[in-house]
Amino acid sequence: MKTVLSGIQPSGKLTLGNYIGAMKNFVKLQNDYACNFMVVDLHAITVAQDPKALREQSEAVAALFIAAGIDPGKANVYMQSHVPPHAELGWILTTLTSMGELERMTQFKDKAAGKESVGAGLFVYPSLMAADILVYNADLVPVGEDQKQHLELARDLASRFNHRFGEYFTSPDPYIPEVGARIMSLDDASKKMSKSNPNPGSYIALLDTPDEIRKKISRATTDSGKEVRYDPAEKPEISNLMSIYSECSGKSLAEIQNEYEGQMYGGFKKDLAEVAVSVLEPLQKRYYEIRESGQLYDILAKGADRAMETASRTLNDVKERMGFLLPR
Repeated sequence: MKTVLSGIQPSGKLTLGNYIGAMKNFVKLQNDYACNFMVVDLHAITVAQDPKALREQSEAVAALFIAAGIDPGKANVYMQSHVPPHAELGWILTTLTSMGELERMTQFKDKAAGKESVGAGLFVYPSLMAADILVYNADLVPVGEDQKQHLELARDLASRFNHRFGEYFTSPDPYIPEVGARIMSLDDASKKMSKSNPNPGSYIALLDTPDEIRKKISRATTDSGKEVRYDPAEKPEISNLMSIYSECSGKSLAEIQNEYEGQMYGGFKKDLAEVAVSVLEPLQKRYYEIRESGQLYDILAKGADRAMETASRTLNDVKERMGFLLPR
């Protein structure tokens, strides 16, 4: 069985875009692959975090993984920081990474733009991401388009290590589903729906109330004209809303277009809001049940223990090949 690795940062509120683009696919993948799904808290601290908020969001993301349908009996769900080999292999891979490779990372350029001071952790973060992947010799990594450059670095580092120290690492491939991989912002369809967007009206948070969801969708930006038609080039805003409708309802884009032929945006947006509410209400119910049950930390501990078995073995193999003295 091939191995899958992915994670989500516990910074900001998870959105409907995270659910459609990542978590729904996690649920599908767990049935056919050996899956590791992490809350990547070590990545989160590459920028300043309030400790109380980080702790709360870490619990929230872990609980949302399970509420979305990830089965801890099938997939390992755990905190990145609970498996120390991630950090140690991250340091080792940093020593194999050139400054030039890190300087070319577009995400670093974007996040560092306009700032007087940038932490070294943000700069070397792609090496830690490579370690996350390689510590399990992952075959597939579900990533968005904005993370493909980081995955390429992981592939390069795997090849570099194999060349210097003998064949060991698998070269990971991206898993990018054709549908649902990129849900755009409600206020600007040229930008990805992001939990880091300072405008809360730009995204639907997974824990938004039904009234908040209805209000956000009613205020979502639409294109000129009144035709509900899927055309990303000419009508990017309504096409984005149609994509959300399709993913939440299971209807095809053609079916939605036919259903609203001759109708204006108002009725379509009202129906879209109810579809989104119907998807998120059971997820939210399950989320609060998990948080109140007290079982979350036990799930995380068991997931970390299973992940640790593989990660520790990989780290020891890497250190032995590189010439480190291993404890006896």
